[in-house]
Amino acid sequence: MTFLILAGLIVLLLTGMPIFAGLGLTSLIIMMLTEGNVNSAADTVFAKLNNGLLTAIPMFAFMAHVMIRAGVVKDLYDAANAMVGHLRGGLGVATILSCTIFAAISGSSVATALTIGSTAIPQMKRYNYRPSYSYGVIAAGGTLGILIPPSGPLILYAIVTEASIGALFLAGLIPGIMMAAIFAGWAMISAGFGGAVVAQPFAGMGVIWARMKQSIWALLMPPVVLGGIYLGIFTATEAAAIGCLYALIVSVAVYRNFGLHDLWITAFETVRTTAMLFMILAAAALFGHAVTIIRLPIEIVEQVTAIGLSPAMFVVAVMLLILVLGMFLETISIILITTPIVFPVMLALDIDPIWYGILLMINLELALITPPVGMNLFVIKGIAKAPLYDVIRGALPYAALMLVGLILVFVFPALSTWLPRAAGFGG
Repeated sequence: MTFLILAGLIVLLLTGMPIFAGLGLTSLIIMMLTEGNVNSAADTVFAKLNNGLLTAIPMFAFMAHVMIRAGVVKDLYDAANAMVGHLRGGLGVATILSCTIFAAISGSSVATALTIGSTAIPQMKRYNYRPSYSYGVIAAGGTLGILIPPSGPLILYAIVTEASIGALFLAGLIPGIMMAAIFAGWAMISAGFGGAVVAQPFAGMGVIWARMKQSIWALLMPPVVLGGIYLGIFTATEAAAIGCLYALIVSVAVYRNFGLHDLWITAFETVRTTAMLFMILAAAALFGHAVTIIRLPIEIVEQVTAIGLSPAMFVVAVMLLILVLGMFLETISIILITTPIVFPVMLALDIDPIWYGILLMINLELALITPPVGMNLFVIKGIAKAPLYDVIRGALPYAALMLVGLILVFVFPALSTWLPRAAGFGG
């Protein structure tokens, strides 16, 4: 039954059908076959969307759109380049550093790769970095938008599982920084492969200080938003509102390039993004209800118990499944297809949903740079107008590094659970 449902749903999505339509249609068919009607659909959707946590989605999206439109990216990249550009592979390290900071502003992997890539690719070309190196660094750095808060996919996972958004945000920090450090290390090691690059001169402390001052307002946003959550000053939803206010003040009063027309465009983009996500969430609520009706999670628990599968082995099996799905589906689809089925089993096996959520995000990072449907691969191809083969070749070493990161978080759960517990989330 599990195979038939997943196979049917994946076939629908691979035809190009929108995610919400595929999830909704599959759910309604299941409900008609089992209950003979779809009378419970409206109540199910209302119960899922009648949730105050959902207000965090449009607010974080608005915050990101404001900061992007204000033009903070160039300042961030210039500051990172001034600090580390003179090192071996310095532009690659600067790109990873910029992606890490921007991920904490945008919450989106595609937006991070697109925005940073537009600035970084011409610079790396100027200093003779080979194309595949440049593409791989940007594709990998962009994936950090999934893991480093305020991550949109983390918010979706929190809403589906009713886990704490604040705990998940904090849980993603250490693994996110760890992955950024691993990427930066490889960027330095691999910089000279296939030809020498032109070394940049050390910018000097005066230039570094000047660039830091220029980018200080962007650099302060993550500490303001996440620091308030960590210190217990406000909730994750309140942090989103604070972030919106901060972004507006910076763009209007500091950068002074954000007018009423920009506000209109930003609001329009936010509404469009939010409406899309809410439609998907409504369909995901129906899907969760449908698989519950046919007792699919209970049957999986019974089968896992009969086989004698340990919680760790169950997580390994799910991660392998998601690794395969990631080659064909994008992140939101994977979260909303698998979580309603897997989550009840996790609860029965006493698997920490925060730990699993971070494992899921790292695995979804892989989905962004694995062919044939890696979104970041196509983003970089579009920016650079490069052959897809070169982009894939540059990204593959980073896919291997992500597997290393996934294994580290699996073997050492405290990498993801220590910080939330230190902040008072959970036991």
